[in-house]
Amino acid sequence: MSNVIIRLKDIVKQYGNNLVLDHINLDIFSGEIFGIIGASGSGKTTLLSTLIGFLKTDSGDVLFKQEHLLDFYDSTEPFRSVFKKQNDVKRIFGFASQDPSFYSKLTVAENLDYFGTLYGLSKIDRQTNSKTLINLMGLTSAKDSLAENLSGGMQKRLDIACALVHDPKVLILDEPTADLDPFLRKHFWKLIKKINKKGTTIILASHNLAELEVLCNRVGILHQSKVASVGTPDQLKDQYSKDEEIHLETFPGNYDVIKDSIKHKNITKMENKGTELVIYTSQAEQVLHEILHIIEKNKESLIDVRLSKPSLDEVFLSLAKKSRNLPEKK
Repeated sequence: MSNVIIRLKDIVKQYGNNLVLDHINLDIFSGEIFGIIGASGSGKTTLLSTLIGFLKTDSGDVLFKQEHLLDFYDSTEPFRSVFKKQNDVKRIFGFASQDPSFYSKLTVAENLDYFGTLYGLSKIDRQTNSKTLINLMGLTSAKDSLAENLSGGMQKRLDIACALVHDPKVLILDEPTADLDPFLRKHFWKLIKKINKKGTTIILASHNLAELEVLCNRVGILHQSKVASVGTPDQLKDQYSKDEEIHLETFPGNYDVIKDSIKHKNITKMENKGTELVIYTSQAEQVLHEILHIIEKNKESLIDVRLSKPSLDEVFLSLAKKSRNLPEKK
């Protein structure tokens, strides 16, 4: 996965006095699932829109590479600008925004056929690709239904199918599971994995950090108009915290008493979450040894204990607190 397929070079985008993207440099590899996280208004949608050349930058460039396109503008640098090669961009990229792009008065099959014509596909290619996508996206029973009559989850699947009808090498998704319930989100992520296994590079922005943590090969954190960090979920966790989390559940669960009894110095913070006590420490084994003695002394019954690294949520909150000079919660 060392083959770079998209390269952002010094991207700057500003609206009036509001600097949204501040000299963004980023490489995305062929075949990976790359996640972009950031607070609301951090510029995630702006960044995705520049990737396909839909939104012009104030400076910098977005370059893409595709092996079967031989007419590279520079043989020593086999990349081309998305802003200068929009016809090629349409062939290689698929994009599904937060808002549906299909036509509500057309059926599922009619929508796919229509979008296929927009991409210049032949009739036989439209039929073949539509049939494949209807099966892949679980839309077989709804292929003759009007799009406006589909459930929210099926509309989301149709929207992505329309973005895939020309078999793009890169699929870009903006908040793909917004407004979906937990069951539909889980099903949707399975579909994303299926699409990725076919060799499609996937770039997505989402607020659901817990799901990106499991899904993505790498994640970029967009913060204060810059890409603050890029790496695998584990690399990001190690970068922002060397702590482990001890999740403790006891009965009757007098967690405040347990907290007050812990004397170990290497504890970053402790949180009483009602159903469990979470302790953050860089010396989990030693702290856990002390906690087990405290539980026994206070006649608590141990129900569950587990160790884990901080989540991406914790990483993002830690970054936000540092930038705002907020104190860590004890």
